[in-house]
Amino acid sequence: MSVVIRLMRAGAKKRPFYRMVAADSRRQRDGRFLEILGHYNPLAQPYELVVHKDRVQEWLSKGAQPSEQAASLLRSLDISMYRPSPPKKKPAVAKAPAAKKAARKAAAPRKLSERKLEKRAAKKSAKGKVATAS
Repeated sequence: MSVVIRLMRAGAKKRPFYRMVAADSRRQRDGRFLEILGHYNPLAQPYELVVHKDRVQEWLSKGAQPSEQAASLLRSLDISMYRPSPPKKKPAVAKAPAAKKAARKAAAPRKLSERKLEKRAAKKSAKGKVATAS
């Protein structure tokens, strides 16, 4: 299940009010959600934005992706949308590209079914006949 942080519309006709929620990405915009993370009122002057930063950070650290509008609002609050990447392991010795190819060739070939082996043999024999005929 991929989680998305999105705005869910609430409020009356022509009076929008949005809840910022964590929801399954397959659910509809105003459908079931996992958790309410805050709200956004675009009609208030200046606009009203309330977000539970700790809960948003927790969802982002779990891999939730914010929608474009939610990301824009979170940026206005200086909330980082990216989870820190784990430290990279340093390779002991960098292999040359030729060494990589050799290692790939040294790997054992895949096992093929008898039917596939017969098909390949038939193709090879057909190619041999065409090449010798010309």
